[in-house]
Amino acid sequence: MMSKMKSLLYLGALLGMTNACNKNTPPTASATGPDASSYQLSGMLQNAPAGTKVYLAELGETQFVSRDTATVDEKGQFRFTGSLTEPGIYQVKLNEQNQALLALENGRPVELTGDAQQLGQSYTVKGSPDSEMLQQISRSMQASRQQMQRLEQRYTQAAQQGRTDSLALLQQRAMALQTQGSAELGRLVRRNPNSVVSAFVVTSVINPDENFALADSVANVLKKNRPDSRYTKALVARLEPLRTTAVGVQAPEISLPSPEGKDVTLSSLRGKYVLIDFWASWCGPCRQENPNVVKAYNKFKGKGFEIYSVSFDQDRGKWLKAIQNDKLTWTHVSDLKGWDSAAGQTYGIKSIPQSYLLDPQGRIIAKNLRGEALDATLASVLK
Repeated sequence: MMSKMKSLLYLGALLGMTNACNKNTPPTASATGPDASSYQLSGMLQNAPAGTKVYLAELGETQFVSRDTATVDEKGQFRFTGSLTEPGIYQVKLNEQNQALLALENGRPVELTGDAQQLGQSYTVKGSPDSEMLQQISRSMQASRQQMQRLEQRYTQAAQQGRTDSLALLQQRAMALQTQGSAELGRLVRRNPNSVVSAFVVTSVINPDENFALADSVANVLKKNRPDSRYTKALVARLEPLRTTAVGVQAPEISLPSPEGKDVTLSSLRGKYVLIDFWASWCGPCRQENPNVVKAYNKFKGKGFEIYSVSFDQDRGKWLKAIQNDKLTWTHVSDLKGWDSAAGQTYGIKSIPQSYLLDPQGRIIAKNLRGEALDATLASVLK
């Protein structure tokens, strides 16, 4: 269940990033109002004493980078102005508990209002469609995060009390909540494919590995209309290695020898839900996960589910002994080339265990399901 929370909690973690100082020259103040070559951010805060510091930071590749500081006056007002090289995503921060995300670009003044004591929950922005989109995303993610945290508390209590039926139900609710949250974000992105916010969302908030088609459609629009944007470049770079094995694409064919020496193709299992399981006898985490996989296989094998295990072993005897000892009674293949496995190269495997769940048409519908997540997903698709 913890792994299912990561994408829903991401925005909260992002808002809490520690600023990093940078030697780059910050936006310079302008004595006149903004024009096409400058931006302006003006704010009005309740419950902010005169002299309160407001910090502006720009979202870099991995963290927010400090850009400027303003001071709240006796009316609760503050102002940032300067010139940007390109539109970007920024953080307005009073302290670790009170922060807000918005988008800035030259020639488009932005107004922010809110309560300094609960800025993230109360702020509103005007003047920038991208900023308004970020605000909507922030509110949606905050609501999802609160729901997920409540589920986590219930899950912990059920686990301590040994209520396995409740665990499975809570896991399904967590997955449904994640699906709902991703769908809401997806609808926003589809309505705004040319926005730097959309690039940010599909790169960092929605997992592009699990929403490849959406992310790729945004990338195509941005490559046409914003080819020089760092957000476009980051998205394109993020997607390139995912093209072969992203959720939603057809799984690449595999044809490797079985323990009996006969080549078995992945496509021979077409018509069933198939778990491609990359593992090895010498891999401790793989062997620890095997009981969960065995449990799922025994539960769903009569309902249209099959497993196609690809081993990274080099020792045939150890491979066969592990199959026997762990009671892995499904399809097994290996070319006994270890990390040089042909299938491993095709799928870009850098660590094991790794797994891909395919639908009956051979499309990848989920990746790296473990334990109860595998059971819950199979229960959902094999109703």
